[in-house]
Amino acid sequence: MPPGPVGQPQFPGRPPQGPQFPGHPPRGPQGTQGFPAHGPYPRPGFPPAGAPLPPPAAAVPPAFAPSYAGPPPGAPYGPRFAPGYRPHVAKKSNTGVIVAVAIIGIVAVVGGLVAAVALIGGTTRHVADAGYSSTYPSDTYETTSAAETTETTSSTEDTTTSETTERTTRTSEPPRGPRPVAATGDNPMFASADYGLQNVSCSLSRWATDQASATRFFQSGIACLDAMWSRMLGGANLPFRSPNLSVPRSLSESSTPCGSGGTTTGVTPFYCPSNDTIYMPLDRIEIDVWGNHPGPYLSMLAHEYGHHVQNLAGISEAYGNQRYDAGADSAVGLELSRRMELEAQCFSGMFLGSASVSGGSVDKNIYNEAWNAQDRGDDYARNGKRDHGSAKHNISWWQHGATKNRNQQCNTWLSASGDVS
Repeated sequence: MPPGPVGQPQFPGRPPQGPQFPGHPPRGPQGTQGFPAHGPYPRPGFPPAGAPLPPPAAAVPPAFAPSYAGPPPGAPYGPRFAPGYRPHVAKKSNTGVIVAVAIIGIVAVVGGLVAAVALIGGTTRHVADAGYSSTYPSDTYETTSAAETTETTSSTEDTTTSETTERTTRTSEPPRGPRPVAATGDNPMFASADYGLQNVSCSLSRWATDQASATRFFQSGIACLDAMWSRMLGGANLPFRSPNLSVPRSLSESSTPCGSGGTTTGVTPFYCPSNDTIYMPLDRIEIDVWGNHPGPYLSMLAHEYGHHVQNLAGISEAYGNQRYDAGADSAVGLELSRRMELEAQCFSGMFLGSASVSGGSVDKNIYNEAWNAQDRGDDYARNGKRDHGSAKHNISWWQHGATKNRNQQCNTWLSASGDVS
């Protein structure tokens, strides 16, 4: 998540007009879609009084039993580009050593016999993990084969009355259940205009800025996110698993398979798909700005969880391949990154909007705090890279998700370039 301005949050005011077309952010205060007429985009005011849709049991596909999804690698979502899903590599098995004893010959010599015996042993081949990987803070990519590999075993039977050798080959079965679909705009998540997050009552732990309290708060937030997104993904026949969570005291403690998450941005929670972990460093979530207001922290968590959803659905795999081919820092590559980030913003808004009408801990105060905490984006990036979207679009896409609560409304992949700048 990119940095935002430093200063005290402001809460009064009036929200902009809602969007008129699917897939596009809402109109700004002056009537221009996604942009105000002049000056910096103001912090939005109180969110609309109407309850976000869908109502319970209306927009979510049928329930499902969570199933397998392969472990994806890559760099963290948040400060920079992250490659996508790693194909599952079938579990390797060792079937033991195959021994064949061949009697070469017996030769009679005066004084004794000479016997020669040859032993043939089996070997085991180790298959390297496949997929794209990258390290941080550099944008270096190491590419290996993305093919799934399975091991075969063989057995040999020898008898004294037969020269026949029988070979039996067994192939590992692929994991059963839903699988990610490597697609962006036409991903199964967007198959129906009615797909959205079911209203679930959340029970959040009390927010406080110490590490133990913050960890409990984020854990309770993930439990509620799990309850909503597992139903959505499962009903669309996509896999689900809950992410891991790390709440270090500082970003410097966040040594991960994806690197440290970068050090050039002011606000740096991030998601690492290599180990399915959301990192919420306490020194990088603007505690000095938001203090004891839980809404902004919950929206940050929901944004990073949105990247987890993209990963589970297979959006991350397609995105990673497309951006790698285009060049991570090319104009096309950076636009792909903005689409990825703004979609996660919209998913965050969907969660807060849906949870706020369910009668649980996410009340209107928390929703309003989150609504007013989205003024962040490339405008404030210290590295000057336009990979997360402008502050205007971070605000408008989040609000769009919060008020519409439909997956198709968050499909940034089909939006015009001007709507994801």
